[in-house]
Amino acid sequence: MTFSGLLVQLLNGLADASSLFLVAAGLSLIFGVTRIVNFAHGSFYMLGVYLSYTLVSHMGGTVPGFWLAVIVSAAVVALVGALIEVTILRRIYHAPELFQLLATFSLALIIQDATLFIWGPEDLFGPRAPGLDGSIEILGRQFPEYNLLLIAIGPVVLGLLWLLLTRTRWGTLIRAATQDREMVSALGVNQAWLFTSVFALGCFLAGLGGALQEPRLPANLALDMEAIGTAFVIVVVGGMGSIPGAFLAALLISELKALCIAIGTLQLFGIDFSFSKLTLVVEFLVMAIILVIRPWGLLGKPQAPSRNSHAAEAPLRGAQPKMKWAAGVLVLALVAVPFLRDSFPYAEIILVEIFIAVLFAASLHFIMGPGGMHSFGHAAYFGLGAYGAAILVTAWHLPMELALIFGPLLAVLGALLFGWFSVRLSGVYLAMLTLAFAQIVWSIVYQWDDVTGGSNGIFGVWPADWLSSSSAFYYLVLGITLVGILVLRRILFAPFGMALRAGRDSDLRADAIGIDVKRIQWAAFVVAGLFGGIAGAVFAFSKGGISPEAIGVGRSIDGLVMVLLGGVQTLVGPIVGASIFTWLHDSIARETEYWKAVLGMVILFLVLLFPAGVVGSLTHFWHWIVARKKEGLNPVSIKAKEAS
Repeated sequence: MTFSGLLVQLLNGLADASSLFLVAAGLSLIFGVTRIVNFAHGSFYMLGVYLSYTLVSHMGGTVPGFWLAVIVSAAVVALVGALIEVTILRRIYHAPELFQLLATFSLALIIQDATLFIWGPEDLFGPRAPGLDGSIEILGRQFPEYNLLLIAIGPVVLGLLWLLLTRTRWGTLIRAATQDREMVSALGVNQAWLFTSVFALGCFLAGLGGALQEPRLPANLALDMEAIGTAFVIVVVGGMGSIPGAFLAALLISELKALCIAIGTLQLFGIDFSFSKLTLVVEFLVMAIILVIRPWGLLGKPQAPSRNSHAAEAPLRGAQPKMKWAAGVLVLALVAVPFLRDSFPYAEIILVEIFIAVLFAASLHFIMGPGGMHSFGHAAYFGLGAYGAAILVTAWHLPMELALIFGPLLAVLGALLFGWFSVRLSGVYLAMLTLAFAQIVWSIVYQWDDVTGGSNGIFGVWPADWLSSSSAFYYLVLGITLVGILVLRRILFAPFGMALRAGRDSDLRADAIGIDVKRIQWAAFVVAGLFGGIAGAVFAFSKGGISPEAIGVGRSIDGLVMVLLGGVQTLVGPIVGASIFTWLHDSIARETEYWKAVLGMVILFLVLLFPAGVVGSLTHFWHWIVARKKEGLNPVSIKAKEAS
């Protein structure tokens, strides 16, 4: 590594930091005012790249034309964002934050397939910026002129945002809404249009960040997921709602990545260490370290403890006789499925996938619902269990039965380690720390070729001979899933489960009566990790192997969608949500190339129709009917009267 090479890489890092800052600043503004964790923010960045490619190709032949195309691209993205906020997001501001996340996730699916329909699946390379398509010499090395301009854009935008937020009335309202939205509304400010304007500004910044990247990288359909992950990291590292913090975090992460590239492979104690591979995970390592040391971020403010950190709910109650009979009938129907193979040949295959998804979702719900701990990285335990079982079978040559028992213990070890750090945080910070740990696991699996097979994964993980028939394996998975659900349910009705709910509803009060809240939550992480690992081990045997793609961030998102779709406040919710999501995913994907958009629209429809989840909303409606009947009133006429 030469000094000139290091300097050029650090300058490249500064150019990357400017684009990352624009995206993260928009996300931070939107979250600070609306409190929406906007998962679709990366989609607006991607739209900015695609729109800039189209407009620059048509009108960017001159310097004014290029910059006009960039600004118009960002403005169109802002307009799209404003329309989405007015027509969709405005309807769910009063829904729980996690359901808002689910709605924005569905929007991301819709936007991605809309982009696929308009521009196609190929990578699109746009023209270079006129007047800035050359390079300058720095210590004997060439450095693009356009990157120098990007380095300057970041501080300029930071200064403009500072002036906007501190020197204008609108900026004052934004800062006030960040601190206390209810008070701003009480003072007569039109909160709805304030939210719309802030959302449009955030989308404009994301679109601008994407449009500025058009001369540097091709437009492709993976940009949205790449951008949103890094943007979340920057916002959390810098401090939620802090624009200067986002700028500082973008600089820190971009420069560390550039430094890893500059170092390359370094030999320490006779062992070669490839620092360039750390670029896949360095931002998550930074986030994990920052959150452990300073949970509120570099320039964020610590959150004051709350007496009631979670909405009060009715105590858990055992299933009514009718529910038990219904569950028994369902189990008998599932047992009879193999006998109907001739009529439904695909039923066993799809039901095995549903069973695995149900167990995975139930394990996640264990810490999200009763525990009140939001996890964005539950795929870590799924992956550790899957790889643990696969390694025991292929490398240690253990039989399947022992691999199913001991493989998930690797997930338990991961949950012991990650949970110890995670339970010391709460809210979005806890969720992002779990995401960081999951990405670290994914990075290790992806790059440890000698043990995990690297990007190729591990194959040849087949069931034992006595499970060679599809029906035998079907019954095994059904049995494991039923036992897992019953054990999790029994734990929740035990004193441990009651203590877990007490810590969720009010950690201060629970601590006052002698409950060690953190220890209980840590134990809950271990239990959830165990059953998540079991689901992963079964998955490996069902597919004949495991690869890094199966345990990426998408797996964690799928788990979140399953739990939220069914309902967080109900024990049946994750079962129903996982079944619906897996069936929809399989059915729609086999019918159309644009299955993501269809799936996104279905999920969005369900979120708008059932804001508490399918099971949660139906349960609330049923209780409403029962209450009205007890009063001797007609529920239909009351509903009509209330609507009028």
